[in-house]
Amino acid sequence: MLSIIVPVFNEVATLPGVLAMVSEALPAVDKEIIVVDDGSTDGTREWLRTNFPDGPRSGGNMSVDAHNAFVIADDQPAVRTIIRPTYHQENSGKGAAVRTGLAAASGDVIVIQDADLEYDPADWAVMYDLIARRKVADVVYGSRFYGRPHRSLYFHHYVANRVISLTFNLLYNQTLTDIECCYKMFTRAVKERLRLTCDDFGCEIQMSAQIARAGGLRIYEVGISYYGRTYDEGKKIGWRDGIRALWYLIRFRILS
Repeated sequence: MLSIIVPVFNEVATLPGVLAMVSEALPAVDKEIIVVDDGSTDGTREWLRTNFPDGPRSGGNMSVDAHNAFVIADDQPAVRTIIRPTYHQENSGKGAAVRTGLAAASGDVIVIQDADLEYDPADWAVMYDLIARRKVADVVYGSRFYGRPHRSLYFHHYVANRVISLTFNLLYNQTLTDIECCYKMFTRAVKERLRLTCDDFGCEIQMSAQIARAGGLRIYEVGISYYGRTYDEGKKIGWRDGIRALWYLIRFRILS
């Protein structure tokens, strides 16, 4: 089974579509989708409670109707998807939401999916194949810099990402191109070795640092598509997060 962790904060406009897309990915694989609402105040929490009033729901085909209601066909399919919503009482940060999701994940393979439609779950096919079918990888990173379709946005974001990834590779002896990418897929055994403490976007750096320092893990990277958002469209990460990322790179290499 594949466990998908969806940390969400104020994404009521995109979360329904994300859940529908995620349910369609890897159609031959059983999936559990763990949605962690991190104290949303824009209606996301209310949408989840309306559509999942009794907690988890499972079934086959999943879609969103014209009234933005989540429709699940409980038609006894051979492959099932279950969606488990959980709630933080207040906003604690992406890292805290990821920790909650990891604690609840019971699948053999785990992946993280943002709730903002910037990433396409169809890209999981190659990642999952390397881990679950070919069994040559323990961890697979997505990279937005391998020539797949990606929206052209902010130059300073591009430069910051390159600097962060280069610094990571120098400090941790790796060759990854996109450390800040959301898509990181890994086995349950890798999940059990993670000890995340960061509450903010620093969780991306901490996770990669622990994976790199674990030793013996087979790490792969594949190209993915990227449908980025502008700040007007709801993008949350900013320049302060880039500065923190550089600090975390040094901190987790020297102090941990």
